[in-house]
Order: sequence, then structure tokens, then C-alpha cells
Amino acid sequence: MSLRRKIADSKRVNRAVESFFAGYIRFAQRTSRWEAEGFEAMDAVLAQGEPVIFSVWHQRLVMAPFMFNQDLGKFCSLTSSARAGRLVGKVLGRFGFATIPMSSHKRHVALSREVLRHIGEGYSIGIAVDGPRGPARQASTVPIVWARSTGKRVFVLSWSANRALTFPSWDRIMLPVPFSRGVLMCREWNETVPRKADAETVETLRLNLQSALDTITDDSDRRTGRL
Repeated sequence: MSLRRKIADSKRVNRAVESFFAGYIRFAQRTSRWEAEGFEAMDAVLAQGEPVIFSVWHQRLVMAPFMFNQDLGKFCSLTSSARAGRLVGKVLGRFGFATIPMSSHKRHVALSREVLRHIGEGYSIGIAVDGPRGPARQASTVPIVWARSTGKRVFVLSWSANRALTFPSWDRIMLPVPFSRGVLMCREWNETVPRKADAETVETLRLNLQSALDTITDDSDRRTGRL
């Protein structure tokens, strides 16, 4: 085994990396000025004991711990089973989130059953709808399938900051810079998902959800001067 692989597989190294990223995100959040907009509707649903489906672009995933009020309910996020995805899952775990790893070896039916079981247990489910490998800003039908199966309400979310690090990854993932000015945004996706939606209807809804996510993401960037 190569030295690089040994380092990458080291539990001690991975714990240190997880700790660093979790600490950095907390520090950036605490030292920056954040405005929260549009969370009243989602919080009201959660306060009634109803889980929701939480949708975000992969690029904006890192601030998920501050876009969900865990005093109002339990939260579970889907993460990739690849090394980077496991890291994200571990970081989210440090904020108290449960995670469900996705895998190319796990059938979609099996994954959906696991998700539906969590929803039945009262967990809200969060998903980066263009993950785990993209293409960036191209929504999957997954949240629509879950909404059709459960009748749960779907919310689209985003964040932005006037100063942020953007990494050269497929999703151009962003991290806020400490002492910035930022915004967290939430809106309900108000489309009705029929229980017996055909393929054409599902595709129309997918494009609508994709447009809603693009709109809230661009609006958050405008609020912070990034657009």
C-alpha cells in the first residue's frame, strides 16, 4: 500500500481533518454576520412534528448545519459512500446530524426504503439534489419520488457570503470566510406531486425544482454582492 493511501485511510488523520473542517465552519459562522430569510414556513411545519424534505445544491451543502433547527426535529442527510462523501458525513455528524451513505452498489429501491424508514421515524431528510457526482446544478428526481411516496413538504435552501472560498471541484463547493457578511435562505417548493405521476409529469416537476433551486441560489448571491 502506498504512503498516500495509508495516510488517506488513517483513522487518526481522518478524525483530524473532520475536526478541522467542523471547527472552521463553526468559526466562520460565529464570526460572520448572517441574515436568515424565509425559514418561518419550514420551522412551523417542524414545530408541528412533521418532517420535511430539504433540498440544496451540492455547492452550498457545508452550511446545512445552520439551515435546520434541530430543536424542532431530527435531521438526516444523504452522503456519498466515496471518501469525500464519508468526510462530509462525519463532519455533519459532528453537528448532530444522522447520515445515510449512498453507494453505486446500493440499489435505488433499497436506498429509498432506508430513507422512507427514516422519514417514518420522524427524520427530516436533506439531499444535495445534484450529488454525489453531478453534473452541477442538474437536479435528480429523487426528492420528487420521496415527496410522492410520503406527501411531505419540500423546501429549497441556499446560503451565500460576500467572501467565500471556492474549490476547483466538480461542484465548485464553497466555504464562507470568517468575518464575512452572509445570508441563509429558505423557500417552500409549492408544487403538488401526484401520487401516480407519470414520467412526463415527474420530468416537468424535476425541471421546476431545478429552477427553484437556481433562483434561490442566485438570489442569495445577489444579496451578498456575488452576482
